[in-house]
Amino acid sequence: MSDKEEKKQENTPVVKDLQENIRVYKEVFSDCADIKMREMTLGKEQNVGCFVAYIEVTGGSAIFEKSMIGNLLNSLGNCSKEEIWKRLNENALGLSDVSPFETMEEAADGMLTGDTILFVDGYDKALKIPDKGYPGMGVSEADSEKVIRGSNEGFTDSVKTNTALIRKRVRSPKVKVREIKAGVRSKTNVDLVYIDDLIYPDVLAEIERRLDGYEIDGVLDSGIIEQLAEEKWYSPFPQFQTTQRPDRAAMAILEGRIVLLSDNSPVALILPTDYNSFIQTSDDYYSRWEIASFGRMLRFIASFFAMTLPGLYLAVCNFHTQILPTTLLLSFAAARQGVPFPGVVEVLLMELSFELLREAGVRLPGAMGNTIGIVGGLIIGQAAVEANLVSPIVVIVVAFTALCSFAIPNEEFATAFRLLKFAFIGMSAWLGFFGFLLTLLALLIHLSHLHSFGIPYLMPFVGADVTGYEDERDSFVRIPIFLLKRRPIFAKRNNRVKLRRKE
Repeated sequence: MSDKEEKKQENTPVVKDLQENIRVYKEVFSDCADIKMREMTLGKEQNVGCFVAYIEVTGGSAIFEKSMIGNLLNSLGNCSKEEIWKRLNENALGLSDVSPFETMEEAADGMLTGDTILFVDGYDKALKIPDKGYPGMGVSEADSEKVIRGSNEGFTDSVKTNTALIRKRVRSPKVKVREIKAGVRSKTNVDLVYIDDLIYPDVLAEIERRLDGYEIDGVLDSGIIEQLAEEKWYSPFPQFQTTQRPDRAAMAILEGRIVLLSDNSPVALILPTDYNSFIQTSDDYYSRWEIASFGRMLRFIASFFAMTLPGLYLAVCNFHTQILPTTLLLSFAAARQGVPFPGVVEVLLMELSFELLREAGVRLPGAMGNTIGIVGGLIIGQAAVEANLVSPIVVIVVAFTALCSFAIPNEEFATAFRLLKFAFIGMSAWLGFFGFLLTLLALLIHLSHLHSFGIPYLMPFVGADVTGYEDERDSFVRIPIFLLKRRPIFAKRNNRVKLRRKE
């Protein structure tokens, strides 16, 4: 169907003539074997025609016996023609989530959400009747963001289920869910979840503006929305925080942030965000402040070494050996004895091998994927050392760098450090410690210019005075929970108090 025909179809109204509605509907869904359409009669005298359409897998074999549409048709079986129209018009049967549609395009879209569409002769609206919907996975444990303490529930592929999982944790009428359709052909449901009196309306308007800024065929995952809506597309750092955990999403809306949920995706987007938010985990707030602070400091240190350690090793060993103790320098020299490649080739060879093992482990199924990363790393590392292709110290540096990247809680955030690692390697191999510092300076300048919906990426390390230095209490160190009395900068300025002691 051409774009012109689609536009024409959007303006086709539902009419009182049932046969005309059937003709148009069957034309729209011609050559669709999975769409089931049935004609039948209603009323005491069986003189009112009706037409039911649904997707085969969403209706079920018992559609006319136990489903909501079946109960509706049975109840209308003993009504007169006028009573049928009156009941449908007033929803006298009290059916929940029954939506009347005035155009055939709306009726088609309603059916494609997994519900049943009913046309009745003499009634100029199509009715969407809730049904069991599309099949999907149930609530299961989140694959990423593992925690020691806290809920193990993870998001599913259903946006309605995901919304309910957040409402389960924040049971307030102030929690609002705004639904948007994304994708001209996929018409994917995208929900924006937020607490009405905590968010800045300008932030909500900005994300809606960015979502409306593109017209795309289909949105099959929240990652497509993320790439279309981010401001600095060239930055390796994500400007949306991702999560598969409902408790993390609930925590975000309590901070005055907005959670974006996309149908068919178990990954939610949180906005605005900053560097500090990516380092935090859910169980930081469930555990005592001492262990939470220790874990958080480890993650901050890990995020630094995940991108800088191989470059720092090359800068010291190739250009600035004088800063090493003599015994350590002799140890490094003895380890490299017999290795035919320069240090930069060694590091790149091991780094690329490890990245290849990581990618292979992700793509291989089940237990085999977990095994290949461990066994492959041990075998390749040991064999490379024994063959004098690389020195043992390089294997240690690469392994420690990998451990640091695994310690970063957010996988998408960790990917930025994996990419920047190669920039540090190249500049350090070329200019030594000067190149290392130059790359670090460029990175800090970039981060200082980066914003996520108006929030500086380096909050609360920059602009801390805007919140009276309150946000610094939940950064490198998480102070005791009873002292965290105010929400972070994401919430409205006049509504940041979240904890107070009862008199």
